[in-house]
Order: sequence, then structure tokens, then C-alpha cells
Amino acid sequence: MGGFQFPILSVIIFTPIVAALIMLAMDAAKRDMIRGVAITAAGIVLVLSAAVYFGYNSQITTLTADLDQIAAAGGPFKATAMFVRGLAFEENIPWVSTLGIAYHLGVDGLNAPMVLLTGMVTVAGVLISWRIEDRTREFMAFFMLLVAGVYGVFLAVDTFVLFFFYELAIFPMYLLIATWGWVKLREYAAMKLTLYILIGSVVALVGVIAMVFTASNFFAGDGAQAFEAAKAAGVIAPDAPTFSFSITHLMAAGEAGAFSIPGYAGIDVMTFSKLWFPFIFIGFAVLAGVFPFHNWSPDGHVAAPTAVSMIHAGVLMKLGAYAALRMGMQLMPEGAQVHMPWIVFLTLVNVVYGAFIAFRQRDFKYVIGFSSVSHMGLVSMGWATMNIVGMTGAGLQMFSHGAMTALFFGCVGMVYDRAHTRDIPSLGGFAKKMPWVAFAFIIGGLTSMGMPLFSGFVSEFAIFQGMWQASPNISLQIGNFTLTNYYSIIVILSALAIVITAAYVLRVTGQVFFGEFDAAKYPDVGDIGITDRIILFLLGTPLLIIGVFPTIIYPMVTAGLQPVLAILGGGR
Repeated sequence: MGGFQFPILSVIIFTPIVAALIMLAMDAAKRDMIRGVAITAAGIVLVLSAAVYFGYNSQITTLTADLDQIAAAGGPFKATAMFVRGLAFEENIPWVSTLGIAYHLGVDGLNAPMVLLTGMVTVAGVLISWRIEDRTREFMAFFMLLVAGVYGVFLAVDTFVLFFFYELAIFPMYLLIATWGWVKLREYAAMKLTLYILIGSVVALVGVIAMVFTASNFFAGDGAQAFEAAKAAGVIAPDAPTFSFSITHLMAAGEAGAFSIPGYAGIDVMTFSKLWFPFIFIGFAVLAGVFPFHNWSPDGHVAAPTAVSMIHAGVLMKLGAYAALRMGMQLMPEGAQVHMPWIVFLTLVNVVYGAFIAFRQRDFKYVIGFSSVSHMGLVSMGWATMNIVGMTGAGLQMFSHGAMTALFFGCVGMVYDRAHTRDIPSLGGFAKKMPWVAFAFIIGGLTSMGMPLFSGFVSEFAIFQGMWQASPNISLQIGNFTLTNYYSIIVILSALAIVITAAYVLRVTGQVFFGEFDAAKYPDVGDIGITDRIILFLLGTPLLIIGVFPTIIYPMVTAGLQPVLAILGGGR
């Protein structure tokens, strides 16, 4: 698929990095100039992100027809061809050719919405951090480096580049929380978050390196003919080496059967996919808060400054779900078919347990933190459907949840900055003083509850519909016992979380924003300014637009997932 010759993706990634370097070179006392550099960089990446999103969206009709034509034609590398043809704005520059590493970026229907979401949250994060006076220069610089890492992961089409930016996104997070976070919890939460995510990423990295070597050995040996066929089909470059970190290279190897050869590790029934899929998928999914590796997330949310909480819940957790799909399901479909039927139970715990724990919290931020764990469980649940309806719902949920949670944390931060407490029973009547915040929180709450005409309904309904459709086709073998048609039961149990979500959203809304306002207790509480209103408008508007006009994003996400479904066998 054609793209701009202008390296728009590189500009998106490196604008925050250049801004960070400029700010670090500036006089720390010139805070207004530092903030000006930060918001200028954030504005540039938002505009470019919107250009990428709408530029890709304008070609969806043509792209979908093209992908349908490839699917109809079939062939041994159908899924890889669909992925290659589905990329736009590509930049592919050899980096370390001897190791098969290239600076390869691209956009498809799955990551284009996440690129736009990252731009929105970046602008919101800079604006809500405007009042930070403690080491403003360093805060804004580290925040920009974090943003660059997030963009790099979403845009990478090379596994080495993906891991490079994945780690770049983690380390600034530690510094931002440990230095500017909530004093009572920041050091513990920052270390806990970093250790969990780093351990998960190391496990995934080992699996991916093993995948690269397995694909290389296959293409250099028994799969040499398949390697030449992939070149002839145009899914691998004519001069490509057998050893490569390219996602398209690994995807072609997967389609050729490199990861499904029995006898792996000396076990007759074992294949590479069956052994390594759970390590790679769950290793990345740790960042998505998958159970039982989720408890770093609420502490990280609570300890982080408001801007970091917004990008953490709004975007960073999506990196885990996105990478788990890209590096797990897209490259090892056999492993997905074997392991997702039991991983779905972990997602069920996320959804229901997270909602119950959120209901029990007194701290305003902890409510949103555990709510985030619950809603992210729905994303992995959508991946587990392995059909186009459920997986499209998961893609929509990533965007919807990102905007919604960033909006929630923005509202919490605005209340806390004025009331200096997050204790829910101590608050009350804030709608009288902060009507914009109250309205925005209600918008987020209705989205969280999955109410019709909001984006949460569009995504959650699709996930549950996909689960119900997949139920007759998926079974789980446990020894001599075969569990069948149980996805429908998981849907029923997950519906309980909708009720609990409604309960805690209504409880928090009622206690914080309605009732009597104690003016003597909160003399500093007043309405928000124009910058805060821009934040609420920027993050709240998409929740309504997608809910009313889901066609603005639904076809795009569906097109992005077609190659994944094709390699999974066409979906179920």
C-alpha cells in the first residue's frame, strides 16, 4: 500500500526525542519556555498522528477490496501478503544488515487508531502537567522520551526495533513515578512496576530470539524452497538474508510451518509454537495487566503523577496487548489455537475480579486503577475469540478504554489538585464547583458501563458477541476430559462485571460530585481553566463520536486484523 514519501512516522517518533534534548539543554529556570517546547512538540505529533489516521482511513475501501482479493486468491503466503499490502507510510532502512535488523516502520488498521490515541494523550498529559514546578525541565523531557517509546512500539515492523522502543518506554516511567509521584508510595510502586514489566519483557525477548533462530534455521535448511517462494511472492525482499528480525519475515516462516514442526525439544507432540507461545504472549501481556501479573498496575496508577497515570493507563497498557497480538498470535497461530482457550480464564478473572476490587476502594485513583485492570481483561478476551467480530471489538476496546481511562485520571487529578485528597467519602458536591469535570466523569462513566451510544458499548458488545460465536468451535483438552462450549458461560460470568462496574461508577459519581459541598473544608476548590477544559474535550469527544458513528474506526480495525485472522485459519 502506498504512503507518503515524507518520513512522517519517523518525524512522529523523533519529534518528542528532539524536544526532550532541547529541553534538557535549556535553563531550568525558564519554565514557561520549557513548557512551550513541550506543548509545541505534543501539538506537532498530534497533528501528524491525525494525518496518519485519516490518511489511512481514506484508503480503507480500496484496501479492503485489495485484501479480499488476496484472500480469494489464496496461496501459501496469503496472510503475510495481506499484512505487507496492508501497511502504509512505510519506512524501511537497513540498520544492521549482518544481523537482519532494519529500521522498519509502518501503519495498518490496528495501530493507526493507537497512534492517534497516543497523540491525544500526549497533548492532554503536557497540559495537565502545566502547573508542575519541581524540576519542570526534567519532567517534561522524560515524559517526551516515554511518548517516543510508545510511538516506536506501535509503529515497529521489526522485532528488534519493537523491543528497543519497548524498553525506552519503560525506563522513563520509573523515573517519572519515583521522582514526581505520590510520596507515600512512589518508590515502591515505581520499582514494582519496572520489575514486573522488565521480567515479562525479558521472558518475551528470549522467546522472540528463539523464534528468529528457528525461522532462520528453517529457511536455511528444510524450508529453503519456501524461502525462495516467499521471495517470489513478494512478501520477503529478493536480497533478504535467512536470518532476520523482520515481522514479515517471521510471519512468512510461520505460514510455511517453521514453528509447527513436531519433535521440538525432543518431544514428539511438541512444536515451537506450543512451547513458546504462552511465554511470549503472557510476557508482553504483563504490561496489559493480565492476571495474575496485574497488581503492579493499580499501585503504579496511584503513585504516578496525573499525566503519567493518563499515559500509563491510556496508552502504555495497550502496548502489552498490542505486542502480545503482534508477536504471539500473528506469528504463532498454532500456539494461539492451543493456548488461548485456557488463557481466556485469566482474562475472565481480570474482568470480574478487577470490577469487584474497584467497587471496594475508597481512594479515587485506586477505583480507576482496578477498573483499568478489569477493562483491559476484555481486550485479551477479545483476542481469545480468534474471530473477526471479537478481535475487532478488542481493537476498538483498546482505543475506547485508552481515551476513557485517560479522561478518568484527568478528572481525578483535577479534583485532587484542588481538594488535596482522594478519599471518596470525604468528598461531595463537587459538581457545583467543577461542572465540567463532573460532566466529563459522567461521560467516562457511561462509557465504562457500556451504555449504548458510547464507545464502550460498541467494543464490549462486539467482544461478547465474538465470544458467543466462538463458543461452539473452541474446546479445551484437560487430560482425558474435553471442555466444550464454555465461552458462552464466560460471557455470562463476564456480564456480572457490567453490573459491578455500573455500581462503582454510580457510587463514585454520587459521592464525589453530588450531595452537599463543604466550602469550609475545601476553600480552594473552584472551576477549571481553559487548558483543563481542552483536556476534557479532547479525550471525551471520541467516546461519543465512536459510540454514535462506529464506522469511523470499525472498518479500519477490521482491515488491520484480517491478516491475523488469515494466518489463524480464516477465523472461527
